[in-house]
Amino acid sequence: MIKVIASDMDGTLLGDDHKPAAETLEAVKEACESGIRFMIATGRNFPGAMNELEGTGLVCDYLVASGAEVRDPQQNIVSRMPISLELSSGIYDAVKEFPVSVIFCTDGYDYRLGTAEEVEESILLELELFHSNCSREELVQMPIYQRTKERTKYVTDLKELEKEGIPIYKLFLFSLDTEMLGKIQEKLEQNTEIAVASSFPTNLEITDVRAQKGPVLKEYIESLGYTMDEVMVFGDSFNDYSMLSMDFGATVAMENADPEVKKVAKYVTKKNSEFGVAYAIRELLKRQPCVEG
Repeated sequence: MIKVIASDMDGTLLGDDHKPAAETLEAVKEACESGIRFMIATGRNFPGAMNELEGTGLVCDYLVASGAEVRDPQQNIVSRMPISLELSSGIYDAVKEFPVSVIFCTDGYDYRLGTAEEVEESILLELELFHSNCSREELVQMPIYQRTKERTKYVTDLKELEKEGIPIYKLFLFSLDTEMLGKIQEKLEQNTEIAVASSFPTNLEITDVRAQKGPVLKEYIESLGYTMDEVMVFGDSFNDYSMLSMDFGATVAMENADPEVKKVAKYVTKKNSEFGVAYAIRELLKRQPCVEG
């Protein structure tokens, strides 16, 4: 019997507008009312996740920053697994030869190295990746532009983060040059202390090797008294691979998932734009009684 559902956000729980559809939220509510515990498992940090979940009334557990931080339904931090400053600096040094933007993701703000002007350019380049049909004039009028600016700080040296005691959860790299990103990934994967994944073809996400969704989810659910066969997971990209490739009770890839990701999942549901999470949840609820009953 499935007693826990853990879902990725972008490309999975969220639609192409990066918002949760009413139909999806209703299905999650139905699952919770049947006694199933719902969890978010996302590459976003906690504030980034809450930007899209605010006002939905969703009460759940949170595995954020790809597993580098876990929060309970009361939003208390249960565990943290940041990348050490030494390791972060080594990664940054390894990619400096490439013309790629690097974001240091923390439990609050995103930090970028450079001057205010260079950071502004980095923000616009990032938004252009996800809103390629918009001009820069249009981008700066969008709410996401203001939100990104508000959660971004710029520093000239990573030691500023160390001085403030700010944990680095993840390094986020992005570029339209996917061939270059492939070379960077090949280079970084030689380091066994880190995990390299991606949410989109145009980005790389680097975490401590222990901070991956699958292993972190397993450890957390077992600490709550659940077993792996009682868990259903949803995902679509390579930062979900560690969840979907593990032997959880039901591993479900979205139809819009990368082919390699779909290959390791036990099931494939509809696209995120077709409310695939809602569809799979309702199919599950048809087949099992209420958990509490």
